[in-house]
Amino acid sequence: MHRIAPASLSTRIAGIGSSPVRDLLALTERPEVISFAGGLPAADFFDVDGMRAAYDAVLTQDGRRALQYSTTEGDPTLRGLIAERLNSAGLATDVDDLLVTTGSQQALTLLATTLVDPGDVVLVEDPGYLAALQCFSLAGARVVPVPTDDDGIIPEALADVAARERPKLLYLVPTFQNPTGRTLPIERRRAVAESAERLGFWIVEDDPYGELRYDGRPVPWIATIPEAGDRTALLGSFSKVVAPGLRIGYLRAPAQLRRACVIAKQAADLHTSTVDQAALAWYLTERDVAAHIERVRDEYRNRRDALLAGLPGALPAGSTWNRPAGGMFVWVRLADGLDASAVLPQAIRRDVAFVPGGPFYAGRQDRSALRMSFTAHPPEEIREGLRRLSGSFPVDARC
Repeated sequence: MHRIAPASLSTRIAGIGSSPVRDLLALTERPEVISFAGGLPAADFFDVDGMRAAYDAVLTQDGRRALQYSTTEGDPTLRGLIAERLNSAGLATDVDDLLVTTGSQQALTLLATTLVDPGDVVLVEDPGYLAALQCFSLAGARVVPVPTDDDGIIPEALADVAARERPKLLYLVPTFQNPTGRTLPIERRRAVAESAERLGFWIVEDDPYGELRYDGRPVPWIATIPEAGDRTALLGSFSKVVAPGLRIGYLRAPAQLRRACVIAKQAADLHTSTVDQAALAWYLTERDVAAHIERVRDEYRNRRDALLAGLPGALPAGSTWNRPAGGMFVWVRLADGLDASAVLPQAIRRDVAFVPGGPFYAGRQDRSALRMSFTAHPPEEIREGLRRLSGSFPVDARC
C-alpha cells in the first residue's frame, strides 16, 4: 500500500533555530562543570521548607479548590498581592490591571500573539534577550535592532529607527538587561516614552531582575512615566526571587490589551496552575519574602564581586567588561579579535562554560562578546572556574 508522508512543518517554525543557551545547558549539566552560561538562580537559596509549607497549607485548607480549574485572569488573592508589591514600588496598580501567566515568557508570547501580525516591525535592543528574538520571529515579525551603548538603548538611534520603520512595538529589558547587565538611566527612559507617544508604538517593558539590585537606587519603570502609561505592558516574574520551577509571572497592561491577552491565554492554556498560584499567594503572605530577597541579594553581590575580581587574571590582556549594579550577568568583550565561539570548546574541555555573545544580536554580531552569569556558584567555585577559563585561551593571548 502506498503511504503518503505527513504534511511538512509550518514555515513559521522551520525558520526558527533552537536557543543556543538552552542547548548549552544540556552540555554543561555534568556536576563537575562550573558554568557561567545559564541565567540560573542559585538553587541553594530556594526556600524548600517554605514552599513545602505553602503547598501543605493550601492542600489542607482548601485542597479541592486548589486542584480545580480556575479563571484565566489568575487567582484574585495572588493578583492582589502583586498589585501591592507594584504599588509599594511606585506604580499605581489595581487587581484588574493584572493577568497571571505561566512564567513571564508566556506573557511575552501573549503580547506577540495579540499585537504582531506577520510582517510587522518589532524593535529590540542590540544585543538583547535571546528568547524574545525567538518569540517575535515565531510570530512572523520583522525584528529590527536598535543600537545600544554602555547605558543601553540609544534614544537618538531609537527615534531614527522608529521614524523609518514605523514599528508595532519596542521590546526592552531596561533594568539589569539580559545579556549585558546594563540599566537604562531615567533620562533615556523618558526619551523612550516620548518616542512611543510621538510615533505611536507599544512598549513592552520586561523586568525579571529588578529586585536583584546590589548597588545604587532603583530607577522608575518606564510604565510610571505619564507619556508611556497608556502604551506600556510591564512583565514581571517570581522566577528570580522565589523559584523558577513555579513558572509564575504576570502581565500589567492597559485594559484593551490586557483583555486581548486574556483571550489569547484562554486559547493557549486556559489558566496558570491553580495550586501553584495558591501556594505562591500563601508564601507571599506568610513568609518574610523581603528578608529572603535581601539574603539572596547579599550573596549574589558577593558572587558578582568574586567574578569581577577574578576577570583581570583570567582573560587576555586588553579584554573589557562592565560592572552591573544588579541582576545576573556580566558582559565581556575579548581582546585581539578573539572569537568567543572558538574559545568555548576549549573551555568546555576544561569543565567550564560561558555563552558566546553573537546569538544575542539581531543585527551584526560581535564575535568577541560573551555573557557570564555569576549567580549559580559560590565565590570559591567562581575563582576555580576562572582559573580553568584562563587556560582556554591561546598561550600568546593570556595575561
